[in-house]
Amino acid sequence: MAEMVTIREQDLIESVADALQYISYFHPMDYIRALAAAYEREENPAAKDAMAQVLANSKMCAQGHRPICQDTGIVNVFLKWGQNCRLESDKSLQEVVDEGVRRAYNHPENKLRASIVADPAFTRRNTKDNTPCVLNVEFVPGDKVHVDVAAKGGGSENKSKFKMMNPSDSIVDWVLEMIPQMGAGWCPPGQIGIGIGGTAEKAVLLAKESLMEEIDIHEIKERGPKTDTEALRLEIFEKVNALGIGAQGLGGLTTVLDVKIKEWPCHAAGKPVAMIPNCSATRHAHFTLDGSGPSFLETPKLDEWPDVTWAPDKEAKRVDLDTLTHEEVQSWKHGDRLLLNGTMLTGRDAAHKRIQDMLAKGEELPVDFRGRAIYYVGPVDPVVGEVVGPAGPTTATRMDKFTDMMLDLGLLAMIGKAERGQGATQVIAKHKVAYLMAVGGAAYLVARAIREARVVGFEDLGMEAIYEFTVTDMPVTVAVDSQGNNVHQLAPLVWKERIAREAETV
Repeated sequence: MAEMVTIREQDLIESVADALQYISYFHPMDYIRALAAAYEREENPAAKDAMAQVLANSKMCAQGHRPICQDTGIVNVFLKWGQNCRLESDKSLQEVVDEGVRRAYNHPENKLRASIVADPAFTRRNTKDNTPCVLNVEFVPGDKVHVDVAAKGGGSENKSKFKMMNPSDSIVDWVLEMIPQMGAGWCPPGQIGIGIGGTAEKAVLLAKESLMEEIDIHEIKERGPKTDTEALRLEIFEKVNALGIGAQGLGGLTTVLDVKIKEWPCHAAGKPVAMIPNCSATRHAHFTLDGSGPSFLETPKLDEWPDVTWAPDKEAKRVDLDTLTHEEVQSWKHGDRLLLNGTMLTGRDAAHKRIQDMLAKGEELPVDFRGRAIYYVGPVDPVVGEVVGPAGPTTATRMDKFTDMMLDLGLLAMIGKAERGQGATQVIAKHKVAYLMAVGGAAYLVARAIREARVVGFEDLGMEAIYEFTVTDMPVTVAVDSQGNNVHQLAPLVWKERIAREAETV
């Protein structure tokens, strides 16, 4: 029998902490190469601009060692533990890995946003250190420990889909039905992970695991599929992109950069299928422990990033938020590019719920919303020299049920990520205001536009407090105008038709 290899508690902790810091500011290079290629191919100026923001943001984060996205994710850890390895610790494996998470998220030079809440059905108290992680362990032959870490953003995780299919049901048809329902809150272009088989929980786990694999769809396309699974991946990839949803849902040629599939045998009576998207801030890394010490990931070379810069669109309209009027808001048309200047308020789920409760009790609100714009954001804490940490938008549909209430308070504009639901779009048209979209996955770039930040309400809510930001040339797109025209509904239809026409002429 082979001699046992000892994995020290401290080595596992340090390696997990290093990997989580690493993925907070370094994109996987396979993703950057795939996105750069999609950027070069893209023909829709709005989608191309969104991709440019993501690529420019990525390089800025790599240089500055600051988070790609303000939503620094829920930590997923996949451990393949060699059976000849022993953990030298009196703690559970969950506790050891969680200590690595804790150190990563409380790192003084790059503190990451704590997004995990305990007591999820009731008080939803923030655990303050992003623990616990979601840990999956598999014992395998050998004398090494293989670790995949991922930080999964809420915007993409919330779009996960699952179905217990009949054996004869079409997986392709189901995926094509689900993708439009997912909207743009998962920040396309990204990857789709699909798990087929097993049981309900196994299919979902397979889908999540598949997202750890390297992007290789174009290699398969060039050489041709060798297996039924590769053929299925390619069919889904091409048919999803033909939907014309595009980057950030603005319409375009690329919605997914790859489709991953993992399978497991299942009961003859069913076919469990799960689908999980990975967003444009795709964060995952792999390391191996062999008992010789901690494992630290190699820093990528900055010249590997494409030479894509982003600057404000010369045709974009500059807007002074401090003198904003109903008339000016009503002059904006869906698809217009704006550069916001002046002061805006922030607020997201917890703040909206508290405002609702205070209004019900007849209590006075801490801020006046009349004539203001509100930004749906939960920023990362600033480090030395920063006004605010990375501060990209959160998914706007979560605020849909509060929209009528907030517009009754006098708001003129709302800023968030991705589409609004049909109900909220109708409310926006009723009040003759506008919803503006900022690019998800470009949080550090967006934060550079924020020149001042101060808490003006609900300080106890931490990152969900109401801030007042002073911004200079913050880039946004008019997603829903005062007439209720919705770019996320209209633009993909145009591109879907255009892609279909071009396919017919090939």
